[in-house]
Amino acid sequence: MDEWRLGPYGLDAAKGTTLTGRRTVLVVVHHLAAATRLADVVPLLESDRRVQVVYTESPASVLRVGVGDYLRGLDGLVIPYPQAIRTSFDLALAAGDGMLQELHAPILTLPHGVPPAVLSHRWAGQGPAGRRPLAGLRADAIAAGGRVIPSALAVAHESQVLQVGEVCPEALPVTFVAGDLALDRTAASVGRRAAYRRALGVEPDQTLVFVSSTWGPRSLLGRHDDILIRLARTLPPDRYRIVVALHPNIWSWHGRRQIRAWFNDCCRLGVRILPPEHGWQAALVAADRLVGDHGSVTCYGAALGVPTLLAAFPDEDVLPGSAVALMGRSAPRLDPTRPLEPQIAACSGGRPAALFSRLTSRPSRSGAILRQKMYELLRLSEPPSAVHVDPVAPPCPMEADK
Repeated sequence: MDEWRLGPYGLDAAKGTTLTGRRTVLVVVHHLAAATRLADVVPLLESDRRVQVVYTESPASVLRVGVGDYLRGLDGLVIPYPQAIRTSFDLALAAGDGMLQELHAPILTLPHGVPPAVLSHRWAGQGPAGRRPLAGLRADAIAAGGRVIPSALAVAHESQVLQVGEVCPEALPVTFVAGDLALDRTAASVGRRAAYRRALGVEPDQTLVFVSSTWGPRSLLGRHDDILIRLARTLPPDRYRIVVALHPNIWSWHGRRQIRAWFNDCCRLGVRILPPEHGWQAALVAADRLVGDHGSVTCYGAALGVPTLLAAFPDEDVLPGSAVALMGRSAPRLDPTRPLEPQIAACSGGRPAALFSRLTSRPSRSGAILRQKMYELLRLSEPPSAVHVDPVAPPCPMEADK
């Protein structure tokens, strides 16, 4: 078992506490995708001297590899999960699911992507096929043991309230529309486009092609594992710069060393690969073209007006009427059997306004809504200062291995 760590929480908090009377907030990180979303939310309260933030890594996800290193890199106060579930907190934040019912705290759960739109993968087996639930919206993740797990369940769009009602109607009283803070921060960053392009090494006369792949066999990378090297060899380097964001689950499942080894040949040809923890929002702002799939990053980019080509899109897995389905209808498909450069050069924008409105019902207001809810659960008055939506930091692509 990990070492039990004494600190400003639990029964022994007074032994070493300097600032007394704090509210304690536990940030529960299930995987790197959840970590990136929580990183947007924690700054809304961590500067308040009445609040102490504590982090823990949940063992519930098989895709948690890399979370420990990420948390240590934050320089935050980290405790092992067995200690976290034996300690009372004033609030717990999570952007993943699993084992949250073991916590002793009011729980606020957040989405870690666009509104649920993709059906879960059907397991192999001998029994007859059953109904596939929406990925990221399962009844057993919302309620357990006859009780709803979260005290507050944040959703980005009004349509998600109906989805929650269909899956777990008992959770409707705690469901609230909070918008999408990740999308708000990306939209607030458009004024820094030139700075982001410089950070990515893009010359003023170059076209930045941003490649995004979600995870799994139906993703862009799952269906076209040679797409990056083909782009690197096809697009003239004097006219194009290629930047890549792979879903954090790809890194967690296969390992960082393996990912770097698989695509080091691309990096030697000038492809820039972003780390899984950050950079995709800035790259979307900087991009001139987007090559992607049915993942959240591709959907965000299309909603921001980046001309988008879909190199993979499992129509049979996408919920009709969803934002992802709208993107699938409006964005052209990339044909891998035809020359790539003419298709990329000819790509134009789709229906960004219609798509953007499907992703959030509270544009530019998510930070204020989430802060209000967190302080309500903490039983504290909100700080008098207004909530500012901060632009994202410049991207830091990984260097090629020598």
